[in-house]
This record gives sequence, C-alpha cells and structure tokens, in this order.
Amino acid sequence: MRDDQLLRYARHILLDELGIEGQEKLLASKVLIVGAGGLGSPVCLYLASAGVGHIEIADDDDIELSNLQRQIMHTNDRLGMAKVDSARIAMQQINPDTHVVTHKIRLDEAALRERIAGVDLVLDCCDNFKTRHAVNRICVELGVPLVSGAAIRFDGQVCVYDTRHAESPCYHCLFPEAEDVTPVNCATMGVFAPLVGIVGSMQAAEAIKLLTGLGKSLQGRLVMLDVRRMQWHEVKVPRDPACPVCSTRKVVQQAA
Repeated sequence: MRDDQLLRYARHILLDELGIEGQEKLLASKVLIVGAGGLGSPVCLYLASAGVGHIEIADDDDIELSNLQRQIMHTNDRLGMAKVDSARIAMQQINPDTHVVTHKIRLDEAALRERIAGVDLVLDCCDNFKTRHAVNRICVELGVPLVSGAAIRFDGQVCVYDTRHAESPCYHCLFPEAEDVTPVNCATMGVFAPLVGIVGSMQAAEAIKLLTGLGKSLQGRLVMLDVRRMQWHEVKVPRDPACPVCSTRKVVQQAA
C-alpha cells in the first residue's frame, strides 16, 4: 500500500477488525452497483471513499430535476447528464484511485451474466422487480453475494442474499416473481429523502463487511425501517426448499 493510501484509509486501518489486511481486500475488490439513483448514490460514494478498487455502475437514466431531492450524488449543473457519468465524476472527485466502469443501459440477463461473472459482489439499488429478479437469478447461478435495498414512502428494507451458504435464501424466496405484481416506485408514491440515504448507507456497510470478512452480515435477516417512528424491525428469513431459483444451486460453503 502506498504512503498516500495509508493516510487516506488511516481511520479504517486503525480498526483492529479491519486493519491493513481488510483495506487491501477492499482495494482488490470488484463490485457491480445496479442503479445510480437514491440508493445508488450513498452506495457509490461510500464504496469509492472506502477504497473499493473497481466499481461498475449500470443505469439507463438521465438526471432530472425531481431526482435531486434525494439522489445526493447528482447536482443541479448536471441536469440532463447520464446518471452513470455523473456518478463517475462524483466518485472520482472523492477518490481518483477507484476505477469506475459505467454502463448506460438497462442490463438484460445476458449482459448481467457477463458483468456479474467479473465481480465479487453485487448491490441491487434499482427500482423495479423485473431487474431485481434478473439480478438475483444470475447471482444465484454464479454464486455471487447480493446486497439488496429498497425504499418507498417512509419504509425501507435491507437484506443480504449469499447463496454460497447452504442456509441462505435468495431474493425469490422472500419475494416470489409473479405476473400480477403491481409496480411501485417513488415517481408515483413518493419517498422521504433521508430514507434512501439510510438504506443505501446500510447496503454499503454490508458490502464492506462481506468484502473484508468483517462481522456478521444480514444473510437470512431482513431489516425493515419505519422512518416515521424511527422503528427498526428484524425478521429471520429462511430459504424456501422449493424455490425455483435457488433450490438446485451448487453451494460452495464459505468461512464465517
């Protein structure tokens, strides 16, 4: 590690549970962030500032004025710019050493498979069920851990799906894919601005923990937040043995 990196990451290195070894793992890590909006903003900024060495971002949207109420990575002078391009600017202003790769497309399953095959971890920061389920299927297929977050109105949730472990559920176990699911998003239902920051920051924390082996992840636990009352609720989420997505997966047991 270079002298300037020792200084930049000094507050991480001072943490005995992380230290130089953990920081070096972050520097060598590769992640994919799907979505560069409300959740993707704190995820991108925190992972870049923490020193994740290679970050890929996929999003097909451009910045609109209504985004700026909560998507803190973007600015007024970038209205009309692709969100992934704005993300790259913001991240490299924080940490020019982080290698940022952008994809201004909505990734289909073939593209997802190609992208996910090259990373250590995926963060689902998108706002539609079709993409969430596609990301989940590929993560299960390739054995890549997935950190998923969601926020709508005043309610948020975070969970980790790490099907490298035999007992871990996948996203489909909790939220089965169905044709009759009514799409919900903040464009029609609204969202409390700080909520996406809280949820996205939790996603970033879980990602860093998984990449470094720090602590215990949210695998098998769904954490929900009602920000109106600032009440947290956690439920254990078992794997569905009949899940059509993960029941036949090959498991590579990882060290705790």
